Amino acid sequence: MARGLADSDFSSAELTRAHLDRIAAVDGQLNAFLHVNAEEALTAAQSVDERRAAGEELAELAGVPIAVKDIIVTVGQPTTAGSKILEGWMSPYDATVVTRLRAAGMPILGKTNLDEFAMGSSTEHSAYGPTRNPWNTDRIPGGSGGGSAAAVAAFEAPLALGTDTGGSIRQPGAVTGTVGVKPTYGGVSRYGAIAMASSLDQIGPVTRTVLDSALLHELIGGHDPRDSTSLTDEPTGLVDAARDGAKGDLSGVRIGVIKELSGEGYQAGVRARFEESLELMRQAGAEIIEVSCPSFSYALGAYYLIMPSEASSNLAKFDGVRFGLRTLPEGGPETIERVMGATRAAGFGEEVKRRIILGTYALSAGYYDAYYGSAQKVRTLIQRDFDAAFEQVDILVSPTAPTTAFALGEKLDDPLAMYLNDIATIPANLAGIPGMSLPNGLAEEDDMPSGLQLLAPARQDVRLYRIGAALEALHEGQWGAPLLSRLPEQAEGEN
Repeated sequence: MARGLADSDFSSAELTRAHLDRIAAVDGQLNAFLHVNAEEALTAAQSVDERRAAGEELAELAGVPIAVKDIIVTVGQPTTAGSKILEGWMSPYDATVVTRLRAAGMPILGKTNLDEFAMGSSTEHSAYGPTRNPWNTDRIPGGSGGGSAAAVAAFEAPLALGTDTGGSIRQPGAVTGTVGVKPTYGGVSRYGAIAMASSLDQIGPVTRTVLDSALLHELIGGHDPRDSTSLTDEPTGLVDAARDGAKGDLSGVRIGVIKELSGEGYQAGVRARFEESLELMRQAGAEIIEVSCPSFSYALGAYYLIMPSEASSNLAKFDGVRFGLRTLPEGGPETIERVMGATRAAGFGEEVKRRIILGTYALSAGYYDAYYGSAQKVRTLIQRDFDAAFEQVDILVSPTAPTTAFALGEKLDDPLAMYLNDIATIPANLAGIPGMSLPNGLAEEDDMPSGLQLLAPARQDVRLYRIGAALEALHEGQWGAPLLSRLPEQAEGEN
């Protein structure tokens, strides 16, 4: 699309209108978007067309439209975080990543659906209804960023932004056949992303190819003085790495298979696609080495103490006093405490309440050291396991998710079963390292997409893109076409 715009094969206004038409045609079935930004998107597209016609030098992605997860604040559009407590709320400022999109001349198509405050693995916990998987509208699109993944998979948007706290970019990528990248923690500014768990959250790209992710990652990444956790590294070399990797040569690359993330508990079709991917890498010259990360068996438990604790603290600001929903208590005095209680009871969904209660308990006097403190010690052990593994190999691989997309409602009433969907993705967030999910075929049981996860050392995102692009080329060579090449007809209504 960027090449077509640069060569004047079509205009940004035409390209943006085509995507808006696609949204109008299929999003009634998918519910990927919570807000469509048609007027502003077309205005931005026309501005880029005029600047290009005037001979102005533009960013490489100028004029290519994009969708933004509705937990990233934007001026001129509502930001709800998928919650009733922020219904209709308009941010007075743009997130840093949105500022960079606008500066690059990328029309923003709208805001995508998500589990409320990014708490969920299926996008069923949105206050505005679930998003459906374009491959089969009876299935979930993953979560929390199912809206962004579904929009890209259904060709409603060529690119999208998501956030990843425990796998919320990568797991939706796996079950929708898209590419999802969690950059190194601090590599992309979190300023303007409504915080769920500040030490875990990371904004990243949702795309259809590794090169697309690299282009978007380079654009949104880099230091931001408004984010105290922002790295000083500039995201250079990602695009070159993706283009170089597309040759499909993995000679001399040491691939580590994580023993704890590839055994029992994984769907047979997911395991079969994973084994086929390993064989493709071996044929391309890679050395396959099994590595053990014993602390990973505690990752899920540690995460579900650290994340709710930080969420409990971050969500305390939603009190019915300063912004968002305000619900007055029935009977009795309208004190701040009673207004806060009534507002939070009415505005938060069940999953958000569950995690706030868990986190508040874990941080309470007498339990802090036993729960939150112990979880942070486990986090250190997981980081050490990664360090030891990367002394042996260049990159680590595992299935991204233990199963393909499950049916809507199947796990909604079983929180523990839902949490297990993130078992393979959580360790990367606890350690702050970069991760990528690539489509690696369809599981034979249900003809639904499966995903392969790649993990690199912190600040080695370049390595992720080079090896990811090589593996993508190997898979597409095996299939004869990208996995998503047949999806538009399916998204028109044929499951």
